[in-house]
Amino acid sequence: MPEGDTVWQAARRLHEALAGKALTRSDFRVPKYATVDLTGRRVLNTVPRGKHLLTRFEGGLTLHTHLRMEGAWKVFDAGERWRGGPAHQIRAVLCTADRTAVGYRLPVLELLRTPDEERVVGHLGPDLLGPDWDPERALANILADPGRQLGEALLDQRNLAGIGNVYKSELCFLLGVTPWLPAGALPADRAEKLPGLAKRLLEVNRDRPVRQTTGLPRYDLFVYGRAPRPCLRCHTSVRVADQGDGSQERPTYWCPTCQTGPAPAPGSPQRWRDKYPRRTG
Repeated sequence: MPEGDTVWQAARRLHEALAGKALTRSDFRVPKYATVDLTGRRVLNTVPRGKHLLTRFEGGLTLHTHLRMEGAWKVFDAGERWRGGPAHQIRAVLCTADRTAVGYRLPVLELLRTPDEERVVGHLGPDLLGPDWDPERALANILADPGRQLGEALLDQRNLAGIGNVYKSELCFLLGVTPWLPAGALPADRAEKLPGLAKRLLEVNRDRPVRQTTGLPRYDLFVYGRAPRPCLRCHTSVRVADQGDGSQERPTYWCPTCQTGPAPAPGSPQRWRDKYPRRTG
């Protein structure tokens, strides 16, 4: 699952490459839109909404895309060789006179009327990197189901938009609680800090090529991807286990010493070690 800062960066690349220019070619390589041709239409802008991308064209059309786990938008100069994967993985091509945007492995791609954008993003909670950010509403959404595990509540884009699996693990570490802690059991002083801390983490990383949460020169992240290496604070081995409802399980990292609260059943951390290799930094 991509993080909000990753999507924000993708939106900026698309906007800088295409906005204000007329399309010289469009190519949608999905059956539903295979015959659609937007050639001649001017690109108005590309904006992120949580983990969604909205590219708007004159005439009231919007291209809605979502990267999920494997998708990517690549931008190339005119005549430059496309390098983002084999041709059969291309789902969309948008060309102007000097730049080309190519969407690879996009699991979500749809054209809709711009006034209908709320149909695809209206369910989202306050956007951590958006103009609608509302920390009080975001916290109220998280605490509305007090029995829900905090890690799951943070990933629910209906509560607040922009947190993915990396920030879920890092936020819980910085708050000193495990991701399995019921949201309603989060101490009040830490709950008050949660929205602001989440926003700061995404804001400081939206312009960085490598995500950083530690502030340390040699280490990027506190716990995510670090199992079974020592915690940077207490030197206890970082652990990893799956968290989710079975259909949406994700590797979740935590320090059993620095973070208080429930933990998964013994033995479950081993399941993710081969699938998710260790980080080097």
